[in-house]
Amino acid sequence: MTNPALVLPTAGPVKRWLGHQASPAWSVLALLLVLPVAGMSLFRAVPTEWPLVVVQLLSFTPWMVLPSALAMVLAVVGRRLWVLITTAALLALQLFWLFPLDTGRAEAVPAGTATVSVKVMSLNTEYGEADARAIVKLVRDNGVQLLTLQEHTQGLEDRLRSEGLESTLPNLLSEPNDDASGGAVYSVFPLQPEGLLPDTPFRMDVTRVLVTDAGNVSKATLNLTNVHALPPVDERIQQWRSDLVKVARQASRPGHHLLMGDYNSTYDHAEFRAVLDPAMGGGQDGKKLVDVGTASGGRFSPTWPMEGPPLPGIVIDHMVTSPRIGSSGYAVHQVSGSDHAAMVATLVIPAG
Repeated sequence: MTNPALVLPTAGPVKRWLGHQASPAWSVLALLLVLPVAGMSLFRAVPTEWPLVVVQLLSFTPWMVLPSALAMVLAVVGRRLWVLITTAALLALQLFWLFPLDTGRAEAVPAGTATVSVKVMSLNTEYGEADARAIVKLVRDNGVQLLTLQEHTQGLEDRLRSEGLESTLPNLLSEPNDDASGGAVYSVFPLQPEGLLPDTPFRMDVTRVLVTDAGNVSKATLNLTNVHALPPVDERIQQWRSDLVKVARQASRPGHHLLMGDYNSTYDHAEFRAVLDPAMGGGQDGKKLVDVGTASGGRFSPTWPMEGPPLPGIVIDHMVTSPRIGSSGYAVHQVSGSDHAAMVATLVIPAG
């Protein structure tokens, strides 16, 4: 008879799996894959004024989930526990940033509160080269009531008029320019110019939009900012930061705000998150603003580049709203002739 004291305990499934022989090459490959991910994660985690090359690399943070996932698969094959833990932790971090829990959320409107819905759209037209017919079709197909254009030119305005845009959106405030600084707002609602954000190379017009429902019963005032921040390139990176500070300052003022357009920044830039967050200098009444695209799960719905260099797509165009404004139906649409996609969404604004 076998002595029970001499029977060795059976190894658990994890120990048996780790005990199987595997080539260390798989673990080495996993570590090589996560090294750049770890570097990017450090830059993403620390909200400071990083140098230009880091700022540009941070734009592509969402794509780090792919090498992280592949590295974890290789770590499973390689059967090195510490490598598996490392890759799993980095993958979890990428997923946390891809679907952030700290994004602003629209406040629930109290029962019985009257609201006004408005369909909005924004597009950087790339020096006015965007297809005017495609823009008008998007407006009509989606029932757009309020449209902002960046890099607006007189040539594009003439083409839009010939395509009949002003019969659909009859109210227009326009400052066309051929050097990418032009902008325009088209609307079914009355528009009142409120000035410009100061000291920005590209025009960022502020417009008061008097929004009403179909029966002209409920009304709301929307403070619209047509955003076009300078891109973070060469020595202009400080102006890019300054532009975003100006946007944050405008968003923090009282009232219902919609700040939409080309921010030339992604949710992974601390400078953009500062626009949204009162803890970082932005926000409104101590509450976070809402980046409609991020709140809608649109981190993998790129808005640039739609044409040009074969780069991974990133989200540098945003609709940012005050926390009391709800949203639904966020989507992006490619427009031929422009390297940016158009953003479309429905906003719900408390009346009054």
